[in-house]
Amino acid sequence: MDYAEVTIHTTTLGAEVACALLDRVGVGGAIIEDRADIDLYQRDEGDWDYIDEHIADQMSEDVLVKGYMEEDARLHDRLTMLRGYLADALTMDMGGLELGTLQMDVRHVREEDWANNWKKYYVPFPVGERLWVKPMWIEEACPPGRAEVTMDPGMAFGTGSHETTFMCMELLQEYVRPGMRVYDIGCGTGILAIAALRLGASWALAVDRDPVCVSAACNNRELNGIDASQMPVELGNLLDGIGPKCDLMVSNIIADVIILMAESAWAHLDAGAVWIVSGIIRERRGDVEAALDAAGFEQVNARSKGEWVALAYRKR
Repeated sequence: MDYAEVTIHTTTLGAEVACALLDRVGVGGAIIEDRADIDLYQRDEGDWDYIDEHIADQMSEDVLVKGYMEEDARLHDRLTMLRGYLADALTMDMGGLELGTLQMDVRHVREEDWANNWKKYYVPFPVGERLWVKPMWIEEACPPGRAEVTMDPGMAFGTGSHETTFMCMELLQEYVRPGMRVYDIGCGTGILAIAALRLGASWALAVDRDPVCVSAACNNRELNGIDASQMPVELGNLLDGIGPKCDLMVSNIIADVIILMAESAWAHLDAGAVWIVSGIIRERRGDVEAALDAAGFEQVNARSKGEWVALAYRKR
């Protein structure tokens, strides 16, 4: 089966909107190419010693969001629907959010190109003082003193390079203690659950509502040699049906979902437990803080990279 590669030209913040619109027409995963990610991390001394400094030169000035559709009888209708959604988005009031042109390009690609064309942008990199994230297809030894996290993201979100995931891994290094029980809610590839285990947690539950993410998390669990009993992966809606309390929870989702989770999160955390939240654009930081303060949490840490914010709260 061959594929149509759909590319949407947008901005850093508009990428979230583009991904959501692709999801509405059945594209379960998207690739975001943003040269700001390269520029940002290369400004952080010591964090990106291993990145190819010429990658940014090859990237578009626009942020490109790419998705893939099978070239079948439904393709024309799906493309037409997506064009309509993009046109509507340009006329809607987005509260000052700049979306760029939302120009859509379509090209034919072979199946092997669809599966591999994004891998050239994904290279091994350190996170903080203790972690090393490496794609499975690159043979490169983990530097001494770091714990390796091997990833094959497939079509799920979470290579570790996005600001939101990167900051979560930095915060995990501050708050994970040996023997902790951890929840990764909205796990994507499972990278944060795996990182928590590598940092000394004894058990980590990974939950996502997307079957693609559940499959990716299970695959990455196996790649890292982690037993299913130590890292169960479940298809579910946030905290619904989850029983025992945990010592630490991480939720790299979006501001509205974090706000929605505030009260139920309190009930699922032990006293003194930490909740790391990310996926928050700067403009929504105040809304998230107000909701978590109202639920009784105490803010103990905050980080920002680019347009994104990550926060750590403790249950009093």
